[in-house]
Amino acid sequence: MNDFTPVLLMFLFVAFLVLFMLGLSLLLGPKKKSAVKGEPFETGMVPFELPGDRFSIRFYVIALLFIVFDVELVFLFPWAAVFRQLGWFGFAEMLVFIVILALGLIYAWKKGALEWE
Repeated sequence: MNDFTPVLLMFLFVAFLVLFMLGLSLLLGPKKKSAVKGEPFETGMVPFELPGDRFSIRFYVIALLFIVFDVELVFLFPWAAVFRQLGWFGFAEMLVFIVILALGLIYAWKKGALEWE
């Protein structure tokens, strides 16, 4: 239990902070409601037409590639922290991991997924 005490304290602190900020916004926030503010539109204005344009599929492809490579790179930080304990086996494993990432990036590049027009 002593090993998890700092984690438990951090969770309690974050929960207190969230509840404190929510309570503060309820106390200090505006209270007047109107029909315009009740509309589900981000500018507060009454929408006169629905948006007709759609995003290009390239936007989503680039966003997905960013998320994939960003999440994969998160694995490099713990590896770097314990690099000396892992030895050559850990180095070889991470080298295989980086080669697979590089091959995925080269594949996406060759397919034109990174081109924006």
